[in-house]
Amino acid sequence: MSIYRLTGVIQHYAWGGKHFIPQLIQKQNPNKQPFAELWMGTHVKGPSTLKVGRKEVLLREVIQDNPRKVLGKPIIKKFGEQLPFLFKVLDVQKMLSIQAHPTKKEAEIGFAKEEESGISRIAPNRTYRDDNHKPEVMIALTEFWLLHGFKAIGEIQEVLERTAFQPLQKYFSNNNVFSLYKAIMDMPQSEVDQLLEPLAQQLPKQLEEDQLSKNQADYWAAQAFNDYTIDGHYDRGIFSIYLFNLVRLKRGEGIFQDAGIPHAYLEGVNIELMANSDNVFRGGLTQKFINVPELLKHLVFESVLPKILVGAPISNIEKVYKTPAPDFELSQLKISQKDIYRPKQDTSLQIIIAIEGEGMIISNSIQLPIKPGDSFFIEPNIPYKILPKTDALLFKARVPV
Repeated sequence: MSIYRLTGVIQHYAWGGKHFIPQLIQKQNPNKQPFAELWMGTHVKGPSTLKVGRKEVLLREVIQDNPRKVLGKPIIKKFGEQLPFLFKVLDVQKMLSIQAHPTKKEAEIGFAKEEESGISRIAPNRTYRDDNHKPEVMIALTEFWLLHGFKAIGEIQEVLERTAFQPLQKYFSNNNVFSLYKAIMDMPQSEVDQLLEPLAQQLPKQLEEDQLSKNQADYWAAQAFNDYTIDGHYDRGIFSIYLFNLVRLKRGEGIFQDAGIPHAYLEGVNIELMANSDNVFRGGLTQKFINVPELLKHLVFESVLPKILVGAPISNIEKVYKTPAPDFELSQLKISQKDIYRPKQDTSLQIIIAIEGEGMIISNSIQLPIKPGDSFFIEPNIPYKILPKTDALLFKARVPV
């Protein structure tokens, strides 16, 4: 075979929504369990399977059995005998942690140190769970809100002039973002509580009375007070909500998160494609391990102007969301009922997921029906076409080799 049905793995993180992913994959959710992420790839935390004949076989085992056929020489030469990316669908109902990711070199060094120290790779206090970087691109499937990079210096100055944050101005006397953020991250919890107390008393009430809108940092801070106040103590990640750019993506728009760029997903559903890694530096809005020295060592402490990706059309059906990452490339396929999708023969493997519509994927003697939630793994150099029965929306992940 050369085209396989792929079955992804659900991650039931507490911040996940309860409806979008179950409806997408046509799975009942009577207990209202959170379906946060659908993973498509070989990562050990969520390894996908392929339908080979009547059997379900791990994708990584199919790769190990015949890497040249399944991956192709160009990918093996560049990344070794492994799938270089991880493909996901995310449904964010409750904001995720403030986070950033390492460069490839930083990941290799950090991973080696933690391996040498004997920290288990699944230990809660482990920072580097593998030796890979984790650049990532996402495309919004619904209106999507996120934080992305530090604001401009003038905007940060305005934030610090707010009554609650005036005591922080002394750490920003030279417009030094690192000095300010280090002070916040090293601050005793008692001081964090004292600075955030006025907002904690005010904002949740305003949220309850519909006095706040999503284009205000106060709205998300109010949500954070409701979700992350533990035993009367406030999460220092709330400061980051005011220091980072607040970004709203419309359906079909995307954004790229490179190494060191602090970010946090706040609300919405997206398609996400990243290097195959689980390395995260956390900076708040979480109960997971926060390694402040590593976070401060690797963050980009510069103002960032968020760059919204709209995709570059390469046909009337396909547009590509270009990024500098060598590990992956993400395309959106919008196929009308009257069209046929016939891509050029590709030296890269591909994973395709259907979000809307029905049809058929055909390659030589292989004919597989497509419905929403279906995923497919396509080996390199395999000609195929997609015939829709209805208007269809699909996303394709590949390696730009």
